[in-house]
Order: sequence, then C-alpha cells, then structure tokens
Amino acid sequence: MRLLVLGDSLSFFGPSGPLPADHPRLWHNICAEALGGSAELAAGFGWTARDAWWALTGDPRIWSLLPRTDVLVFAVGSMDTLPSPLPTYLREGLRYVRPDWLRRWVRARYQFVQPRLAPYTRASLPPALTARYLRDMLQSVRNLQYTMPAVAIVPSVHRAATYAYAHQGHAAAVAAVRGWAADAGVPLLNLPAVIGEHVRSGAGNPDGMHWGWEGHELVGKAMASLISSVALSPSEE
Repeated sequence: MRLLVLGDSLSFFGPSGPLPADHPRLWHNICAEALGGSAELAAGFGWTARDAWWALTGDPRIWSLLPRTDVLVFAVGSMDTLPSPLPTYLREGLRYVRPDWLRRWVRARYQFVQPRLAPYTRASLPPALTARYLRDMLQSVRNLQYTMPAVAIVPSVHRAATYAYAHQGHAAAVAAVRGWAADAGVPLLNLPAVIGEHVRSGAGNPDGMHWGWEGHELVGKAMASLISSVALSPSEE
C-alpha cells in the first residue's frame, strides 16, 4: 500500500527538530510500515490547507505520484488554526526583507509581539477557507479520475508559549473540517483525541506544538487503523 501524505511540520518534526521525510520514526512512516507499504510526504513549515492546495496543483513530483497512490492523506489544517498577528502575505514576506540586518531586526520585533498579540488575533487561515481548500484538493484529484480513498485529520492542539497558549480559532476550524468531511465522505483521524494528552502534558517537542516519538507512534498507529478500516470497507473492495 502506497500513501501520499500532504502535511505540515507535524509530519516531519521530531522531539528536537525537523528530520528527513524518510525517518522511520515519523508518524507517516510508522503508519505505512504497519500497513506493509510506503509513504511519500509533501509538506513544509507552517503549511496550511492552502499551501497543500498549491503543492498539489503546482508540483510536478506530486502529479507523478498520484497514479501510484493507494491512499491519499490530507494531514493539513492544524497550522490554519494558529493565531496570527499579521496577514499571511506579510508574515511570510518577512523572509524577503533586505538587507539582512533589517530582516533580522524586523523578525525579532515580530517574535516579540507575536505572543503578546496572539490571544487577540484570528486564525492564520479562516475555517471556511480550510474547508474550501480541502474540498478543492479532493475534487481536483477526482477530476483526474483518481479514485483512491482519502482520509484527513481533525486539527491538532498545542501548548506553545510562542502563541501565548492561545487557540481561539480551533473550535471553528474543527467544525469546518468535520462539515467538509461529512459532506465528502472522508474519514477523519481525531488528532486531539489521539495526541492531546501527549502535547498538553509536555511530553512532546519543547516548543509545545510538535510531537515526541511517543506521539508519532500514537498517530502512526491510529492512522494505520483508520486506513485499514477504509481499505477493508465493502465500498473499497
């Protein structure tokens, strides 16, 4: 069984930082091993559902993987829920500020104000847009006549000091994702139920957002169980 995972940094961050996509202890590889298959990951730092849509529609490598994909995994939506004091185009644009000293100065000021403003700001991506991009991604795959089953995730939780532990956009995002999934017939892995205690207890990455090895194992095994139930359902036989 071959998985194509569209994810974010939760898919490639370990307990101490980012890792190569083929690291065996990352959740998607644990999932694939449990299913007797392999996983391909397309992901990036801070990716929202919109970034995954851009990748799916603009990355020729992903196009080449689709014909060989048995299960499509939409593992995005968690970063959409994080509070952002700046609009995405300004926040992402900080990397382009020149000269270097000015970029460092601006970034340091932003990192200073982010936790102070986070409790009063909206989510990085409005919930309606998260649902729309998930819908558009699935529909674009179906338009190409690919019929492999798809699964997705309920957005994860965090206890990140960099966001002042604020997560006021989470509930609305969860409702939007659940609404899309129900309409589309896409099974969801309830990440907060699987990973919530791991994150809130401080057992994960010190940043309070990403997971430790135990967390990756929990998610990998839970996703494998979900995919097995989908793959073995009468409609997929």
